[in-house]
Amino acid sequence: MPTPTKGARLGGSPAHEKLILSNLATSLFEHGAITTTAAKAKRLQPLAESMITKAKRGDLNSRRQVMKRIKDKSIVHVLFTEIGERYADRPGGYTRITKLGPRKGDNAPMVKIELVEALADSPKAKKTAKKAPAKKAAAKQDAAEDKVEDKVEDEAKVEDVVDEKVQDETPETEDK
Repeated sequence: MPTPTKGARLGGSPAHEKLILSNLATSLFEHGAITTTAAKAKRLQPLAESMITKAKRGDLNSRRQVMKRIKDKSIVHVLFTEIGERYADRPGGYTRITKLGPRKGDNAPMVKIELVEALADSPKAKKTAKKAPAKKAAAKQDAAEDKVEDKVEDEAKVEDVVDEKVQDETPETEDK
């Protein structure tokens, strides 16, 4: 359990901070990625990771603990059926925080927090992942085949020249 933060909370009171983090976690599990401030994302990350760990367990007690924070039953269902199964083999590190730059209005540092394999599961990412290595491997193979063909052609030319010289030097005798 992370240590409680000292000083000012995100929303003013501990209850409001709890509600903010619950809503952020709900949005994260619903959409797979959200854009928020750096302070909120840093507070959200341990909460989201612990909820995914509970979803991996999948028992009734874990579901009830998650339901205390996330009130939408459909999101909890998605968390336990899809997200928990997706990270079954992963020991941790389910979320990623990427810096985006300052917000225009108040210059607050903005970040994008996302589920790590949410992008890898998309069809577009699968297509690019399959195409890139295949193209590189094919290009390398074609280059290697071209080099081999060039060497074979050079050797064939040399052999032809040698054969012509040998034929010129040897006297031709005809059997009659």
